[in-house]
Amino acid sequence: MERKHLEYFLAIASHGSFTSAASSLRIAQPSLSYAIGVLEREVGSPLFRRVGRGVVLTPLGEALLAPARQVIHDFALVRTAARQVSGLVSGRLDIVAATTLAVDPLASFVGAFRRRHPGVTFNIVDAENAAAVVDVVRRGQCEVGLTEHGTAAAGMHQLDLPEQDLLAVFPPTAATPEDPLRLEKLADLDFVTTPSGSTTRSALDSALALAGASPRIAVETTHRAAIVPLVLGGAGAALLPRRLAWEAGRLGAVVVALSPPLTRRGVLVWPPDGLSPAAQAFVDLVRAWPPDGGEPEEGQDLGAGQG
Repeated sequence: MERKHLEYFLAIASHGSFTSAASSLRIAQPSLSYAIGVLEREVGSPLFRRVGRGVVLTPLGEALLAPARQVIHDFALVRTAARQVSGLVSGRLDIVAATTLAVDPLASFVGAFRRRHPGVTFNIVDAENAAAVVDVVRRGQCEVGLTEHGTAAAGMHQLDLPEQDLLAVFPPTAATPEDPLRLEKLADLDFVTTPSGSTTRSALDSALALAGASPRIAVETTHRAAIVPLVLGGAGAALLPRRLAWEAGRLGAVVVALSPPLTRRGVLVWPPDGLSPAAQAFVDLVRAWPPDGGEPEEGQDLGAGQG
């Protein structure tokens, strides 16, 4: 059963004749008669009865009238919803991110996007590790993902994220460390971190590798949200991205820079097939994001297209 057949049916019911309905619809009367014939065969009985030069509805036609109007109304709602999403009046964007990248820079990206497109909502999913981000996007569970630079993502589009400084975070009761702290000094610290393969642990392992050492793990936890509370409680030190480290500092942790500076870079990944309008606009916003991490200006051209 086609939508246009229902539209033709409603037009005839409204005008009371095939001739007037055909004129209103701007189609040939034989085409209209053929379409109604198809519809009548589908429902199994005539919908109209001829009276003089016009037609009236049969009992079946009367019964079909309200449902047909509802179907046409629902089709109109579908078209409206599609136009709203295409114009970013509304919509939803599913994103998967490594935990620390969700704190920074994803939080800033989402805030800037929502200020531009307040009708678009977000669903942000945590990933077990960097590789899991790619898997979730590849399976189509999320449209875009934020993961560690260097994560295998064959066949996916990739875009480097702004570089992030890593800072050393100590318990409030720790003896005042040198600031900046030399990388080789990290080998003398007890750390709170996540298991091997996680983004937080990879940052720590990379830092210690530069110092020619392995990390001394005091607490290993899969609960990433527990890292800062554990540091504040005195369980050990941690290496955290700047924004997360500053938040820990506001809660009383001791935060120091590293010498030489230690940085990491995340990457945005998305599939090679087409993105929704919201996802494409998000990719464009990230592509236009200044390297220093500051937000693009409101009127700045965010570009278009995938790459």
